[in-house]
Amino acid sequence: MDGSLPVGLMANTAAVLAMSLGRLHPELIGADLPDQDGQIHPGITTIVLPILKSLPEQLADIARRARELPRGEVLVIDFTSLAQQAKTYGDYQSALSATQATALPYIGLCLFGEAARIKSLTGSLPLLR
Repeated sequence: MDGSLPVGLMANTAAVLAMSLGRLHPELIGADLPDQDGQIHPGITTIVLPILKSLPEQLADIARRARELPRGEVLVIDFTSLAQQAKTYGDYQSALSATQATALPYIGLCLFGEAARIKSLTGSLPLLR
């Protein structure tokens, strides 16, 4: 996550990326659970989702390196300022199709794969605090 973003935009970015990961990997969401009184609580993630901070140029480099790995090793879900600033999904689609991959302004990434592989890409990044 771009650590220079205002806290509200960081929270929004994390939520957007988490929703996309949950859609692509529904098995990561646990079953609904009852409390002692029988109240049902919807399932939540069964994995740890650390949020790390980065500089924007580091995000672009991490995305590039992750995408260069053999297909299927690391899932990369990106969130750019193009998406964050778009009023509609159609606006986002238009902006994205008019922007070269090397010029995308990343504000957040969600990486999913084997822990060692993810750490090799993000190991030097600090936790967002």
